[in-house]
Amino acid sequence: MSKFKKKRGAASPEVSTASLPDIIFMLLFFFMVVTVLRDSELKLAVVTPEATELTKLVEKSLVNNIYVGKPKEKFQREYGTAPRMQLGDKFAEISEIPVFLEQHKVKVPEKKRNRITTSLKVDGAVTMGIIQDVKTKLRKSGQLIVNYSAKPRAN
Repeated sequence: MSKFKKKRGAASPEVSTASLPDIIFMLLFFFMVVTVLRDSELKLAVVTPEATELTKLVEKSLVNNIYVGKPKEKFQREYGTAPRMQLGDKFAEISEIPVFLEQHKVKVPEKKRNRITTSLKVDGAVTMGIIQDVKTKLRKSGQLIVNYSAKPRAN
């Protein structure tokens, strides 16, 4: 006597999983393209000194890293054990700093070029003579914003 009858056995169709592998591979490809890998290998043994008053660098894309320290063991046979400088992914001389700075400056939008920072990541055992030479070359190249990297001091 009821007007409405229940439909039994009428199930909704299942969701097709045939396109699932395509979606997974598209996501995998997307993340492979978007992910930025480390662009340089650290060839120096750099143990930065400890400090108490530290600030974080906000825009990492505006930072040039200059490493100064002794070469790691696998590079000591070729480069010796004296402190050396690394710009990007290769050992360099102090005279190569202006070219390194200019290569980075070209990649940065013109509005942000005046905010480019050079971060000196220096081993604590390196003498100040090398650092003074690097700072002098930076000043002559027009790079006046310099940051000294350090790790936080344990209290």
